[in-house]
Amino acid sequence: MWSIYRKEFISYFSSLIGYVVIGFFLLVLGLMLWVFPDYSILEFPYASLEPLFNLAPTILMILIPAITMRSIAEEKSSGTIEFLFTKPISLWQLVWGKYLANFSLVLLTLIPTLLYFISILALAASSDTIDKGTILSSYLGLILLAGVFTAIGLFTSSITNNQIIAFILGIFMCFTIHWAFQFISGLPVFVGSLDYIIQQMGIESHYQSIKRGVLDSRDLIYFLSIIGLFVYLSKLILEKRKT
Repeated sequence: MWSIYRKEFISYFSSLIGYVVIGFFLLVLGLMLWVFPDYSILEFPYASLEPLFNLAPTILMILIPAITMRSIAEEKSSGTIEFLFTKPISLWQLVWGKYLANFSLVLLTLIPTLLYFISILALAASSDTIDKGTILSSYLGLILLAGVFTAIGLFTSSITNNQIIAFILGIFMCFTIHWAFQFISGLPVFVGSLDYIIQQMGIESHYQSIKRGVLDSRDLIYFLSIIGLFVYLSKLILEKRKT
C-alpha cells in the first residue's frame, strides 16, 4: 500500500499539479478572506475564523475532484490499471494507497491556513477573546469533510476512464451529499422528525455541529462511515474490472 501511496503522492509534485492545487486554494481563499469586503475577516466586528470555515467547503468541493479525477481514471485510460492488478498487492491496498495520497495532498493544502489563525491572534485585542477550542473543532470538521470529498472523488474516478467526467461527477456528488439534503429538508412537505432525519443524511448538519465545538460521536461515525462506504465502492468497481 505504501508503495502506491508514495508513487501517487510524489507524482503530484513531479509535475505542476501539486503546486497549482495548493496555490489556487490559497489564492482564492486569501482573496475572499482578506480582500473582498463581503467575506473579509477584517470587516468582522470581532476576531474570528468563521469566514474560513464557511468558504473552504465550497472551494474544496471543486478542488478535491480536480485532484482525484486522475487517480484511477488515468490508470484505466492508459491501461496501467491492468499492470497494477498483476502486482502483489490487494485491491484494498491499491485503493487505500491512492486515497491516502490524495488526502495527504488535501491536508498539505490546508496546513498553510494556520497562518490565518496566527494573524487573527496578532490582530485580536486579546488572545482570550478568541475561542481556540471552537477553531480547533472547526478544523477537525473541515478535515473530516475533506476526507469525505476525497473518497467521493476517488469513487467517481473509478467508474470512468475520462478525467473530465470524473471531475464533473465528483463535484455533483459532493454538492449533493453536502447541501442537497439540507435543501430537501426545507421543503414544506417535510415536517417534524422527518425534516431532522433528512438533514442528518447530509454533511452540512454534521459539519455545523462540529463547528460549534460539539464533538458528538455520531458526527464522527457519520463521516468515517461515508469515507469507508465510498472507498469500498471504489474497491468493488476495480474488483469488477479485474474479474
